[in-house]
Amino acid sequence: MTALIIFVCIFFVVCIIFIWSINTYNKFQNYIIRINEAETNIDGVLRNRFDLLNKSIDIIKAHIQTDEEVLNKIVKLRSRKLSNFELDRALYEGINEFNSYKEKYPELKQSEVFSRIDISLSESEAEIIAFRKYYNDIITSYNKLVKSFPSNIIALFFKFKSKLYFDGKDMNDDDTKDFKL
Repeated sequence: MTALIIFVCIFFVVCIIFIWSINTYNKFQNYIIRINEAETNIDGVLRNRFDLLNKSIDIIKAHIQTDEEVLNKIVKLRSRKLSNFELDRALYEGINEFNSYKEKYPELKQSEVFSRIDISLSESEAEIIAFRKYYNDIITSYNKLVKSFPSNIIALFFKFKSKLYFDGKDMNDDDTKDFKL
């Protein structure tokens, strides 16, 4: 009789651990799906910004009548394959250059197409900020799950790793190290 009670207790504990493991694994999968969704949204906005800046090159050249290279950073990006992090940084440099042309050459503001591009770039800024916040919120929850006990056991077993935030910092920054007290 005692052996049966011990067997039932062990079976019950194993079942609870198994159910907890499945639940924790599913939480990780849910976060991974949400992270991928956020990355897709960010990618869409960044590609839109890139296209807008690309369209503005010919408009700027036509209005300031120059043969010099306009928006050099954007021209150089055309043939490169970049991550969203790198593309975001490069686009900010391109937008800054776009804004400098807008300030130097007031006649550009007279162009309806240029004005629409300018407005669309401003609207995309609000979108990218919202998507970055959403992404970083998900990453925070995911990283907590990866690092906290007992879910870190599942993370270790399935090789789930902490992910970087989308914060605009240089990827070479060393802020991702664990701090020791």
